[in-house]
Amino acid sequence: MPWPASADLLAPLAPWFDRVRRDLPWRARELDAPHPDPYAVLVSELMLQQTQVATVVPYFTRWMAQFPGPEALAEADEDTIHKAWEGLGYYRRARFLKAAAASVAAEGWPGDLEGLAGLPGLGPYTAAAVGSIAFQWPAPALDGNAFRVLARLLLIEGDPRRAAADLRAWLAPALAAHGPSRMTQAIMELGATVCGPTPACGACPLGDRCAARLAGRTGAIPPAAKRTKPKASLLWLVAFEAEGHLLLHPPAAKGLLAGLWRWPALGAAEFPPQAADQEPAPLQAWPGWTQVYTHRREQVSPLHLRLGTRFKAAEGLRWVSLADVGTLPLGKRDQRLRGLMATPGQPPLEAPDLAALIRACAAPSG
Repeated sequence: MPWPASADLLAPLAPWFDRVRRDLPWRARELDAPHPDPYAVLVSELMLQQTQVATVVPYFTRWMAQFPGPEALAEADEDTIHKAWEGLGYYRRARFLKAAAASVAAEGWPGDLEGLAGLPGLGPYTAAAVGSIAFQWPAPALDGNAFRVLARLLLIEGDPRRAAADLRAWLAPALAAHGPSRMTQAIMELGATVCGPTPACGACPLGDRCAARLAGRTGAIPPAAKRTKPKASLLWLVAFEAEGHLLLHPPAAKGLLAGLWRWPALGAAEFPPQAADQEPAPLQAWPGWTQVYTHRREQVSPLHLRLGTRFKAAEGLRWVSLADVGTLPLGKRDQRLRGLMATPGQPPLEAPDLAALIRACAAPSG
């Protein structure tokens, strides 16, 4: 590719980053030596996947206090780990982090990039980020921010990810010249704070050499990614309570919500709303909400149904004591119903057929 030499083009980034870098709890003060705690870098990089820095900071601080090293994390049970991760989403990151920590605790840190990439949950980007930040290896780490910065700087047409191999080869000399940790984090910082989707070009240390800015095309480079329209669904989210117990799905081994406990969620198409009995018990409700996931949107109607006695739970459901429910890891949707149950509800104007709800969650008779 006929691009200017990266060490020269990116030279202003190093002093800029030293001057303006954010004070983040996983960042080392000394950027010219290996990081004093590679585990902290690993934790931060897994948490920062799909999640904003402001959200991650308090989770990182609590996590490091609870699991201060790979050994502590490797020995923790999954419910404890998922509870500590509760609210961050994409929970398989927590399971990958535990598995990677177990490998490090047993065998030590890998000695090269290939070994890092072999740890659970570390794809090419995360392995390169940990390698450069923790160990000072000149391994270019290309995330969404880095692709956006480099696409504008070099005026790359189309999706810059298609040029990933060329960009890594181009970027490596800059990491070697200015320091892998410093340069990797400087590019991340620039993309996060200046060269965002709507760039603040006047504050950019590379503004006078950015090809997209000079061409007046920062708004078009890189092109916006096409998003698939999420599927919509309507559901009842139901907390069945009886004899001091609540009915929940135990964690699944695989899938989007693996590792999390869940309330029974029943589709409104199968259980259509009807005029509800206005007695204050046994049914309480709260205003619903829309729960947004990557590929779907759920219109959630939360219900709390009190029963005199427990029925035999269907396969895949379990009665859990009220005292234990607060300690279980739940996803954001299910946390919200758990929190609502501590507030007064109202008799619903409409509700599904309660007998049908119970039959759906009860074991077949006989």
